[in-house]
Amino acid sequence: MKEPFLEPILRRMRIGRVVDEVKSIQNCCLLDIGCGFNHRFLSFVEPYIEYGIGIDFKVHEVSYKKISTKKMTLDETLPFKECAFNAVTMLAVLEHIDKPRQIISEVYRVLKPEGKFILTVPGKLAKPVLEFLAFKVGVVNKNEIEDHKKYYDLYELEQLVSNIYGFEIVKHKHFQFGMNNFCVIKKTSTS
Repeated sequence: MKEPFLEPILRRMRIGRVVDEVKSIQNCCLLDIGCGFNHRFLSFVEPYIEYGIGIDFKVHEVSYKKISTKKMTLDETLPFKECAFNAVTMLAVLEHIDKPRQIISEVYRVLKPEGKFILTVPGKLAKPVLEFLAFKVGVVNKNEIEDHKKYYDLYELEQLVSNIYGFEIVKHKHFQFGMNNFCVIKKTSTS
């Protein structure tokens, strides 16, 4: 399956934004939610992690020494034990989720204390640009853009996180010309 022209460039920009956060976590046990059909992010960070698990409804299931993937559809729960990971990533995934509050609560549950939830999600400025690039120019995946449920600004991300006691946004930046959010959320409590 050939990707539209801009997809790999945007993915590299997301990975570049996130990789240093993952590198900073000692003995990183990573869950990548929405890892994609070929788990590119997990493969890229493999040298910096203890192990990583990727989940996605379209992933090819694999099991290597440090990486495994599981084919599954996200609903309201994650099939992992409490406090199983010290990092969870969601790169360009939150905008596709029907029940973001429930999934973020599950992310909190599976994170160890002091663990990091690292995400990228398109901002509101991105909507008309992505739609133009997908539907008029064809350089981004039309199906992916059609599946977007919501575009987020910092206030909306804060509202999602503030409903979960013990979660705190510790870093937020815009990238890709201000159209994408990069966010690091820390689990500061076990309650």
